Amino acid sequence: MSDAPSSRRRGQLGLSELVSIGIGGMVGGGIFSVLGLTVETARAGAYLSFVVGGVIAALTGRSYALLSVRIRSRGGTAVFLDKCFGTTIAGPLNLLLWLSYFVMLGLYAVAFGSYGAVLLGANPDGELRKILASAVVLGFTALNLAGAHIVGRAEAVLVYAKLAVLVVFCGVGLFFVSGDRVSPAHYGSVGVIAYAGALIFLAYEGFELIANAAEDARDPRRNLPRAFAISIGVVICLYVLVAFVAVGNLDAAQIDRDRDYALAAAARPFLGSAGFVLIGIAAVISTASAINATLYGTAKFTFLMARDGELPAALARPVWDRPVAGLLATAAGTLLVVNTVDIEGISLMGSSGFLVIFTAVNLSVLRLRCHRITKVLAVAGALACLGSFAALVVYTATTAVAELWVLGGFLFSVVIIEAVVQLRGRRVNHPASAVIDNDG
Repeated sequence: MSDAPSSRRRGQLGLSELVSIGIGGMVGGGIFSVLGLTVETARAGAYLSFVVGGVIAALTGRSYALLSVRIRSRGGTAVFLDKCFGTTIAGPLNLLLWLSYFVMLGLYAVAFGSYGAVLLGANPDGELRKILASAVVLGFTALNLAGAHIVGRAEAVLVYAKLAVLVVFCGVGLFFVSGDRVSPAHYGSVGVIAYAGALIFLAYEGFELIANAAEDARDPRRNLPRAFAISIGVVICLYVLVAFVAVGNLDAAQIDRDRDYALAAAARPFLGSAGFVLIGIAAVISTASAINATLYGTAKFTFLMARDGELPAALARPVWDRPVAGLLATAAGTLLVVNTVDIEGISLMGSSGFLVIFTAVNLSVLRLRCHRITKVLAVAGALACLGSFAALVVYTATTAVAELWVLGGFLFSVVIIEAVVQLRGRRVNHPASAVIDNDG
Protein backbone atom coordinates (compact mmCIF):
# COMPACT_ATOMS: atom_id res chain seq x y z
CA MET A 1 0.00 0.00 0.00
CA SER A 2 1.49 3.29 -1.02
CA ASP A 3 1.27 6.34 1.15
CA ALA A 4 0.72 9.88 -0.07
CA PRO A 5 3.40 12.39 0.79
CA SER A 6 2.70 14.46 3.83
CA SER A 7 1.90 18.12 3.33
CA ARG A 8 2.49 18.83 7.01
CA ARG A 9 5.80 19.93 8.41
CA ARG A 10 7.72 17.10 10.01
CA GLY A 11 8.77 17.22 13.61
CA GLN A 12 5.57 18.55 15.18
CA LEU A 13 5.17 15.77 17.73
CA GLY A 14 7.54 15.46 20.67
CA LEU A 15 7.87 12.60 23.16
CA SER A 16 4.98 13.68 25.37
CA GLU A 17 2.60 13.95 22.42
CA LEU A 18 3.64 10.55 21.06
CA VAL A 19 3.21 8.95 24.49
CA SER A 20 -0.24 10.53 24.76
CA ILE A 21 -1.22 9.04 21.40
CA GLY A 22 -0.12 5.57 22.53
CA ILE A 23 -1.80 5.71 25.93
CA GLY A 24 -4.95 7.24 24.47
CA GLY A 25 -5.09 4.52 21.83
CA MET A 26 -4.83 1.72 24.38
CA VAL A 27 -6.89 3.18 27.22
CA GLY A 28 -9.89 3.77 25.02
CA GLY A 29 -12.74 1.37 25.52
CA GLY A 30 -10.64 -1.75 25.97
CA ILE A 31 -10.33 -1.95 29.75
CA PHE A 32 -14.02 -1.19 30.24
CA SER A 33 -14.94 -3.78 27.60
CA VAL A 34 -12.87 -6.79 28.62
CA LEU A 35 -12.21 -6.49 32.36
CA GLY A 36 -15.27 -8.50 33.37
CA LEU A 37 -14.49 -11.19 30.80
CA THR A 38 -10.93 -11.48 32.12
CA VAL A 39 -11.98 -11.71 35.76
CA GLU A 40 -14.68 -14.25 34.94
CA THR A 41 -12.13 -16.41 33.10
CA ALA A 42 -8.96 -16.11 35.22
CA ARG A 43 -10.63 -15.20 38.56
CA ALA A 44 -8.12 -13.85 41.07
CA GLY A 45 -5.34 -14.28 38.51
CA ALA A 46 -6.92 -11.76 36.15
CA TYR A 47 -4.22 -9.17 36.79
CA LEU A 48 -1.62 -11.75 35.70
CA SER A 49 -3.52 -12.14 32.42
CA PHE A 50 -2.95 -8.44 31.81
CA VAL A 51 0.76 -9.04 32.45
CA VAL A 52 0.70 -11.77 29.78
CA GLY A 53 -0.97 -9.45 27.29
CA GLY A 54 1.44 -6.68 28.26
CA VAL A 55 4.53 -8.80 27.59
CA ILE A 56 3.23 -9.58 24.09
CA ALA A 57 2.52 -5.88 23.55
CA ALA A 58 5.99 -4.88 24.80
CA LEU A 59 7.79 -7.28 22.45
CA THR A 60 5.64 -6.21 19.51
CA GLY A 61 5.99 -2.55 20.47
CA ARG A 62 9.76 -2.87 20.11
CA SER A 63 9.29 -4.16 16.57
CA TYR A 64 6.90 -1.30 15.81
CA ALA A 65 9.46 1.19 17.13
CA LEU A 66 12.17 -0.12 14.80
CA LEU A 67 9.86 -0.17 11.79
CA SER A 68 8.50 3.29 12.59
CA VAL A 69 12.02 4.75 12.56
CA ARG A 70 12.99 3.05 9.29
CA ILE A 71 9.63 3.43 7.47
CA ARG A 72 8.01 6.65 8.65
CA SER A 73 4.52 6.86 7.20
CA ARG A 74 0.99 7.64 8.25
CA GLY A 75 0.02 4.26 6.85
CA GLY A 76 1.58 2.52 9.85
CA THR A 77 0.97 -1.22 9.95
CA ALA A 78 -0.33 -1.49 6.39
CA VAL A 79 2.75 0.22 4.91
CA PHE A 80 5.14 -1.90 7.02
CA LEU A 81 3.56 -5.07 5.67
CA ASP A 82 3.49 -3.84 2.07
CA LYS A 83 7.14 -2.75 2.05
CA CYS A 84 8.45 -5.81 3.87
CA PHE A 85 6.35 -8.56 2.28
CA GLY A 86 4.92 -7.09 -0.91
CA THR A 87 1.24 -6.69 -1.73
CA THR A 88 0.66 -10.37 -2.51
CA ILE A 89 1.19 -11.28 1.14
CA ALA A 90 0.29 -7.93 2.69
CA GLY A 91 -3.06 -7.68 0.89
CA PRO A 92 -4.81 -10.47 2.83
CA LEU A 93 -3.14 -9.34 6.07
CA ASN A 94 -4.33 -5.76 5.59
CA LEU A 95 -7.80 -7.07 4.84
CA LEU A 96 -7.69 -9.00 8.12
CA LEU A 97 -6.57 -5.80 9.83
CA TRP A 98 -9.56 -3.91 8.44
CA LEU A 99 -12.02 -6.56 9.60
CA SER A 100 -10.32 -6.63 13.01
CA TYR A 101 -10.88 -2.90 13.32
CA PHE A 102 -14.62 -3.18 13.03
CA VAL A 103 -14.64 -6.14 15.40
CA MET A 104 -12.84 -3.85 17.83
CA LEU A 105 -15.46 -1.19 17.18
CA GLY A 106 -18.10 -3.79 17.95
CA LEU A 107 -16.45 -4.53 21.29
CA TYR A 108 -16.45 -0.84 22.21
CA ALA A 109 -20.08 -0.45 21.12
CA VAL A 110 -21.25 -3.45 23.14
CA ALA A 111 -19.47 -2.09 26.22
CA PHE A 112 -21.11 1.30 25.62
CA GLY A 113 -24.48 -0.44 25.42
CA SER A 114 -23.91 -2.48 28.59
CA TYR A 115 -22.81 0.46 30.73
CA GLY A 116 -25.47 2.72 29.21
CA ALA A 117 -28.21 0.19 29.96
CA VAL A 118 -27.17 -0.34 33.57
CA LEU A 119 -26.99 3.42 34.15
CA LEU A 120 -30.55 3.64 32.86
CA GLY A 121 -31.61 0.88 35.26
CA ALA A 122 -32.19 -1.71 32.54
CA ASN A 123 -30.84 -5.22 32.00
CA PRO A 124 -27.28 -4.76 30.64
CA ASP A 125 -27.63 -8.00 28.68
CA GLY A 126 -31.04 -7.19 27.20
CA GLU A 127 -32.26 -5.63 23.98
CA LEU A 128 -31.51 -2.09 25.17
CA ARG A 129 -27.79 -2.93 25.03
CA LYS A 130 -28.01 -3.71 21.31
CA ILE A 131 -30.14 -0.62 20.69
CA LEU A 132 -27.66 1.66 22.47
CA ALA A 133 -24.68 -0.07 20.84
CA SER A 134 -26.17 0.35 17.37
CA ALA A 135 -27.19 3.93 18.09
CA VAL A 136 -23.68 5.02 19.15
CA VAL A 137 -22.18 3.52 15.98
CA LEU A 138 -24.75 5.28 13.80
CA GLY A 139 -24.34 8.53 15.74
CA PHE A 140 -20.58 8.71 15.33
CA THR A 141 -20.83 7.60 11.71
CA ALA A 142 -23.04 10.64 11.13
CA LEU A 143 -20.56 12.80 13.06
CA ASN A 144 -17.69 11.58 10.88
CA LEU A 145 -19.74 12.34 7.78
CA ALA A 146 -20.12 15.90 9.05
CA GLY A 147 -16.38 16.56 8.82
CA ALA A 148 -12.99 16.00 10.43
CA HIS A 149 -12.96 19.27 12.38
CA ILE A 150 -16.11 18.24 14.24
CA VAL A 151 -14.60 14.81 14.93
CA GLY A 152 -11.51 16.46 16.43
CA ARG A 153 -13.54 18.74 18.66
CA ALA A 154 -15.71 15.87 19.86
CA GLU A 155 -12.64 13.76 20.62
CA ALA A 156 -11.09 16.56 22.66
CA VAL A 157 -14.26 16.82 24.74
CA LEU A 158 -14.52 13.06 25.29
CA VAL A 159 -10.95 12.03 26.09
CA TYR A 160 -9.69 14.10 29.03
CA ALA A 161 -11.40 12.49 32.03
CA LYS A 162 -10.85 8.76 31.48
CA LEU A 163 -7.29 8.45 32.82
CA ALA A 164 -8.07 10.52 35.92
CA VAL A 165 -11.07 8.34 36.75
CA LEU A 166 -9.04 5.13 36.47
CA VAL A 167 -6.23 6.54 38.60
CA VAL A 168 -8.74 7.50 41.32
CA PHE A 169 -10.30 4.04 41.09
CA CYS A 170 -6.91 2.38 41.63
CA GLY A 171 -5.64 4.82 44.25
CA VAL A 172 -8.70 4.54 46.48
CA GLY A 173 -9.55 0.93 45.71
CA LEU A 174 -6.17 -0.45 46.79
CA PHE A 175 -7.02 0.41 50.41
CA PHE A 176 -10.13 -1.81 50.26
CA VAL A 177 -8.72 -4.90 48.54
CA SER A 178 -9.56 -8.14 50.36
CA GLY A 179 -6.44 -10.30 50.80
CA ASP A 180 -8.50 -13.48 50.60
CA ARG A 181 -10.05 -12.55 47.25
CA VAL A 182 -6.65 -12.01 45.60
CA SER A 183 -5.13 -15.14 47.14
CA PRO A 184 -3.39 -17.52 44.70
CA ALA A 185 -5.80 -20.18 45.94
CA HIS A 186 -8.45 -18.48 43.80
CA TYR A 187 -6.34 -18.17 40.63
CA GLY A 188 -7.29 -19.98 37.48
CA SER A 189 -4.78 -22.47 36.09
CA VAL A 190 -1.66 -21.25 34.32
CA GLY A 191 -3.23 -22.22 31.00
CA VAL A 192 -6.43 -20.34 31.76
CA ILE A 193 -4.50 -17.22 32.83
CA ALA A 194 -2.49 -17.35 29.59
CA TYR A 195 -5.68 -17.90 27.56
CA ALA A 196 -7.33 -14.91 29.22
CA GLY A 197 -4.24 -12.81 28.47
CA ALA A 198 -4.55 -13.68 24.79
CA LEU A 199 -8.32 -13.19 24.80
CA ILE A 200 -8.09 -9.62 26.09
CA PHE A 201 -5.06 -8.64 23.99
CA LEU A 202 -7.41 -6.32 22.12
CA ALA A 203 -7.15 -3.94 25.10
CA TYR A 204 -3.46 -3.32 24.23
CA GLU A 205 -3.83 -2.99 20.47
CA GLY A 206 -3.89 0.81 20.33
CA PHE A 207 -0.13 1.33 20.75
CA GLU A 208 0.16 0.90 16.98
CA LEU A 209 -1.32 4.38 16.55
CA ILE A 210 2.10 5.82 17.41
CA ALA A 211 3.36 4.35 14.12
CA ASN A 212 0.72 6.32 12.21
CA ALA A 213 2.11 9.52 13.75
CA ALA A 214 5.77 8.65 13.02
CA GLU A 215 5.96 10.88 9.96
CA ASP A 216 5.36 13.92 12.16
CA ALA A 217 7.64 12.86 15.03
CA ARG A 218 10.38 15.15 16.30
CA ASP A 219 13.77 13.40 16.60
CA PRO A 220 12.20 10.05 15.59
CA ARG A 221 15.23 7.83 16.22
CA ARG A 222 15.21 8.93 19.85
CA ASN A 223 11.55 9.60 20.58
CA LEU A 224 9.69 6.82 18.77
CA PRO A 225 11.29 3.89 20.67
CA ARG A 226 10.83 5.78 23.94
CA ALA A 227 7.20 6.56 23.17
CA PHE A 228 6.36 2.90 22.53
CA ALA A 229 8.20 1.75 25.66
CA ILE A 230 6.75 4.39 27.98
CA SER A 231 3.16 4.17 26.77
CA ILE A 232 3.06 0.36 26.88
CA GLY A 233 4.76 0.30 30.28
CA VAL A 234 2.33 2.83 31.77
CA VAL A 235 -0.70 0.97 30.42
CA ILE A 236 0.54 -2.40 31.70
CA CYS A 237 0.85 -0.92 35.20
CA LEU A 238 -2.56 0.72 34.95
CA TYR A 239 -4.33 -2.41 33.67
CA VAL A 240 -2.71 -4.65 36.29
CA LEU A 241 -3.73 -2.27 39.07
CA VAL A 242 -7.30 -1.95 37.75
CA ALA A 243 -7.66 -5.74 37.53
CA PHE A 244 -6.12 -6.26 40.98
CA VAL A 245 -8.49 -3.73 42.58
CA ALA A 246 -11.49 -5.19 40.75
CA VAL A 247 -10.72 -8.74 41.86
CA GLY A 248 -10.07 -7.57 45.41
CA ASN A 249 -13.48 -5.96 45.66
CA LEU A 250 -15.73 -8.48 43.89
CA ASP A 251 -16.67 -11.99 44.99
CA ALA A 252 -17.28 -14.82 42.53
CA ALA A 253 -21.06 -14.36 42.47
CA GLN A 254 -20.71 -10.65 41.68
CA ILE A 255 -18.23 -11.39 38.91
CA ASP A 256 -20.66 -13.79 37.23
CA ARG A 257 -23.61 -11.42 37.65
CA ASP A 258 -21.91 -8.14 36.73
CA ARG A 259 -19.43 -9.24 34.07
CA ASP A 260 -20.62 -6.73 31.47
CA TYR A 261 -20.05 -3.74 33.78
CA ALA A 262 -17.45 -5.19 36.16
CA LEU A 263 -15.42 -2.00 36.58
CA ALA A 264 -18.42 -0.02 37.82
CA ALA A 265 -19.48 -2.91 40.06
CA ALA A 266 -15.98 -3.07 41.57
CA ALA A 267 -16.14 0.63 42.49
CA ARG A 268 -19.37 0.29 44.48
CA PRO A 269 -17.89 -1.37 47.63
CA PHE A 270 -15.50 1.52 48.34
CA LEU A 271 -17.01 4.48 46.45
CA GLY A 272 -20.67 3.65 46.92
CA SER A 273 -23.42 4.33 44.42
CA ALA A 274 -21.75 7.58 43.41
CA GLY A 275 -18.61 5.65 42.43
CA PHE A 276 -20.68 3.13 40.49
CA VAL A 277 -22.29 5.95 38.52
CA LEU A 278 -18.96 7.77 38.05
CA ILE A 279 -17.25 4.70 36.59
CA GLY A 280 -20.30 3.97 34.47
CA ILE A 281 -20.25 7.48 33.02
CA ALA A 282 -16.48 7.24 32.44
CA ALA A 283 -17.02 3.94 30.60
CA VAL A 284 -19.69 5.47 28.38
CA ILE A 285 -17.46 8.47 27.60
CA SER A 286 -14.37 6.33 27.02
CA THR A 287 -16.02 3.79 24.73
CA ALA A 288 -17.74 6.60 22.80
CA SER A 289 -14.37 8.32 22.40
CA ALA A 290 -12.78 5.11 21.14
CA ILE A 291 -15.59 4.53 18.63
CA ASN A 292 -15.29 8.08 17.34
CA ALA A 293 -11.51 7.94 16.84
CA THR A 294 -11.46 4.41 15.41
CA LEU A 295 -14.20 5.12 12.87
CA TYR A 296 -12.30 8.18 11.69
CA GLY A 297 -8.99 6.35 11.28
CA THR A 298 -10.50 3.21 9.76
CA ALA A 299 -12.36 5.18 7.10
CA LYS A 300 -9.06 6.61 5.81
CA PHE A 301 -7.40 3.19 6.06
CA THR A 302 -10.21 1.64 3.99
CA PHE A 303 -9.85 4.36 1.35
CA LEU A 304 -6.12 3.64 0.95
CA MET A 305 -6.69 -0.12 0.74
CA ALA A 306 -9.34 0.28 -1.93
CA ARG A 307 -7.18 2.74 -3.86
CA ASP A 308 -4.44 0.12 -4.09
CA GLY A 309 -6.83 -2.65 -5.08
CA GLU A 310 -6.87 -4.44 -1.72
CA LEU A 311 -10.61 -3.77 -1.40
CA PRO A 312 -13.30 -3.13 -4.05
CA ALA A 313 -12.75 0.06 -6.06
CA ALA A 314 -16.10 1.54 -4.96
CA LEU A 315 -14.65 2.10 -1.49
CA ALA A 316 -11.98 4.40 -2.97
CA ARG A 317 -14.41 6.81 -4.62
CA PRO A 318 -14.48 9.98 -2.52
CA VAL A 319 -17.80 11.66 -1.82
CA TRP A 320 -17.66 15.33 -0.82
CA ASP A 321 -13.85 14.86 -0.87
CA ARG A 322 -14.04 12.38 1.99
CA PRO A 323 -13.76 8.52 2.19
CA VAL A 324 -17.48 8.11 2.83
CA ALA A 325 -17.84 4.64 1.29
CA GLY A 326 -15.18 3.16 3.55
CA LEU A 327 -16.78 4.76 6.58
CA LEU A 328 -20.19 3.36 5.73
CA ALA A 329 -18.78 -0.10 5.01
CA THR A 330 -16.98 -0.11 8.37
CA ALA A 331 -20.12 1.04 10.17
CA ALA A 332 -22.18 -1.68 8.48
CA GLY A 333 -19.69 -4.37 9.48
CA THR A 334 -19.63 -3.07 13.04
CA LEU A 335 -23.42 -3.18 13.27
CA LEU A 336 -23.37 -6.78 12.05
CA VAL A 337 -20.92 -7.73 14.80
CA VAL A 338 -22.85 -5.84 17.50
CA ASN A 339 -26.13 -7.53 16.69
CA THR A 340 -24.98 -11.10 16.01
CA VAL A 341 -21.98 -11.93 18.26
CA ASP A 342 -21.66 -12.01 22.06
CA ILE A 343 -18.84 -10.16 23.83
CA GLU A 344 -16.63 -13.24 24.24
CA GLY A 345 -16.94 -14.04 20.55
CA ILE A 346 -16.14 -10.43 19.66
CA SER A 347 -13.06 -10.42 21.88
CA LEU A 348 -11.97 -13.77 20.44
CA MET A 349 -12.25 -12.53 16.85
CA GLY A 350 -10.58 -9.19 17.49
CA SER A 351 -7.69 -10.49 19.55
CA SER A 352 -7.08 -13.33 17.09
CA GLY A 353 -6.99 -10.94 14.16
CA PHE A 354 -4.51 -8.59 15.80
CA LEU A 355 -2.32 -11.43 17.05
CA VAL A 356 -1.98 -12.72 13.48
CA ILE A 357 -1.24 -9.22 12.18
CA PHE A 358 1.31 -8.55 14.93
CA THR A 359 3.01 -11.87 14.21
CA ALA A 360 3.63 -10.57 10.69
CA VAL A 361 4.77 -7.15 11.97
CA ASN A 362 7.34 -8.80 14.24
CA LEU A 363 8.60 -10.89 11.34
CA SER A 364 8.88 -7.70 9.25
CA VAL A 365 11.86 -6.72 11.40
CA LEU A 366 13.81 -9.55 9.80
CA ARG A 367 13.83 -7.42 6.63
CA LEU A 368 15.80 -4.69 8.39
CA ARG A 369 19.55 -4.42 8.77
CA CYS A 370 19.86 -4.59 12.54
CA HIS A 371 21.65 -6.37 15.38
CA ARG A 372 21.16 -10.08 15.93
CA ILE A 373 19.65 -9.52 19.38
CA THR A 374 17.05 -7.26 17.79
CA LYS A 375 16.05 -9.99 15.39
CA VAL A 376 15.95 -12.53 18.22
CA LEU A 377 13.55 -10.29 20.15
CA ALA A 378 11.43 -9.82 17.03
CA VAL A 379 11.21 -13.59 16.56
CA ALA A 380 10.32 -13.91 20.25
CA GLY A 381 7.52 -11.38 19.70
CA ALA A 382 6.27 -13.29 16.68
CA LEU A 383 6.31 -16.57 18.60
CA ALA A 384 4.51 -14.96 21.54
CA CYS A 385 1.76 -13.66 19.23
CA LEU A 386 1.50 -16.92 17.32
CA GLY A 387 1.53 -18.97 20.52
CA SER A 388 -1.22 -16.82 22.00
CA PHE A 389 -3.30 -17.27 18.87
CA ALA A 390 -2.79 -21.04 19.10
CA ALA A 391 -3.79 -20.93 22.78
CA LEU A 392 -7.00 -19.13 21.85
CA VAL A 393 -7.87 -21.76 19.26
CA VAL A 394 -7.01 -24.78 21.43
CA TYR A 395 -8.72 -23.52 24.58
CA THR A 396 -11.82 -22.45 22.66
CA ALA A 397 -11.96 -25.79 20.87
CA THR A 398 -12.08 -27.62 24.21
CA THR A 399 -14.38 -25.30 26.17
CA ALA A 400 -16.55 -23.26 23.80
CA VAL A 401 -16.93 -24.90 20.40
CA ALA A 402 -19.64 -22.42 19.37
CA GLU A 403 -17.16 -19.55 19.78
CA LEU A 404 -14.68 -21.45 17.60
CA TRP A 405 -17.26 -21.44 14.81
CA VAL A 406 -17.50 -17.67 15.22
CA LEU A 407 -13.74 -17.36 14.83
CA GLY A 408 -13.76 -19.72 11.85
CA GLY A 409 -16.47 -17.67 10.17
CA PHE A 410 -14.49 -14.50 10.75
CA LEU A 411 -11.32 -15.92 9.16
CA PHE A 412 -13.34 -17.51 6.34
CA SER A 413 -14.82 -14.10 5.49
CA VAL A 414 -11.25 -12.83 4.96
CA VAL A 415 -10.63 -15.64 2.46
CA ILE A 416 -13.87 -14.93 0.58
CA ILE A 417 -13.35 -11.16 0.32
CA GLU A 418 -9.73 -11.69 -0.71
CA ALA A 419 -10.83 -14.13 -3.43
CA VAL A 420 -13.32 -11.57 -4.77
CA VAL A 421 -10.62 -8.88 -4.88
CA GLN A 422 -8.21 -11.22 -6.66
CA LEU A 423 -10.85 -12.18 -9.24
CA ARG A 424 -11.51 -8.54 -10.01
CA GLY A 425 -7.79 -8.20 -10.68
CA ARG A 426 -7.40 -4.59 -9.57
CA ARG A 427 -4.66 -5.06 -7.04
CA VAL A 428 -1.55 -2.97 -7.58
CA ASN A 429 1.32 -5.39 -7.12
CA HIS A 430 3.92 -3.70 -4.92
CA PRO A 431 6.77 -6.18 -4.46
CA ALA A 432 8.61 -6.38 -1.18
CA SER A 433 11.47 -3.93 -0.84
CA ALA A 434 15.04 -5.12 -0.58
CA VAL A 435 16.50 -5.24 2.91
CA ILE A 436 15.61 -1.90 4.46
CA ASP A 437 18.62 0.02 5.68
CA ASN A 438 17.58 3.62 6.09
CA ASP A 439 16.62 5.51 9.21
CA GLY A 440 13.62 7.26 7.73
